[in-house]
Amino acid sequence: MPDTRPPVVFIHGLWLHATSWQPWIDHFEAAGYSAVAPGWPHEPDTVEAARKHPEAVADTTIDQATEHFASVIAGLGEAPIVIGHSFGGLITEKLLGQGIGRAGVAIDPAQIKGVLPLPLAQLRSGLPALGNPANLHRAVMLSEEEFRFGFGNALTEEESADIYRRWVVPAPARPLFQVAAANFVLHSQARVDTRRSDRGPLLLISGTADHTVPDVVTRSTFKQYRDSTAVTELKQFEGRGHSLTVDSGWRDVADSVLGWLHTQGI
Repeated sequence: MPDTRPPVVFIHGLWLHATSWQPWIDHFEAAGYSAVAPGWPHEPDTVEAARKHPEAVADTTIDQATEHFASVIAGLGEAPIVIGHSFGGLITEKLLGQGIGRAGVAIDPAQIKGVLPLPLAQLRSGLPALGNPANLHRAVMLSEEEFRFGFGNALTEEESADIYRRWVVPAPARPLFQVAAANFVLHSQARVDTRRSDRGPLLLISGTADHTVPDVVTRSTFKQYRDSTAVTELKQFEGRGHSLTVDSGWRDVADSVLGWLHTQGI
């Protein structure tokens, strides 16, 4: 029999493997959805393989990743809910701006073209990749200390280390360079059609303690949608960092997303 459950596509960001969404997949399927979490283009299927072969994802651009997920969605046969974290959030925004997806949730989304705040914590979080121009065409791995600052700063040292061991993988540096230069490039791949009014509803989520995508950045992103009459909402999680999709409090975020989808009738 055909699967009549509403489909959900989860999109991860840099430095986390696609399998980090598994708790969310299980939770959403228990709530009546059909969920998948495809990796980025050429991403190995396991954390171990991804760590052994960083070259597999090196040099991937924002547009290449977006087109990859658009292709995955096209094969579903029904417009899904798209939920993305970090650069996955930016991709979620791009897809929704292209009319792809029934609804979107962008959690701690990487900044889009037009967003101007650049806090010092965000600069420091990006240094492992942006600090060396030669990284442009490489995949870069975070050290455990770098991960703790960028993702696990609101966690205990032990919990941050556990997440690092379970799900952290090398990530292409090129999307970070593209975002860093977005406001100086006419046709930046970080551009999103924020004016579109015939798209599905969008929820932006931020953690107020996030170092990698600080709350002020997500609030500025929210303001970019002021010319759209489509539903756009912002939810802030007090004291949460960039790890909020994978740390011990992930269920609070997931339940908030499920509640929002219910209010949208989805």
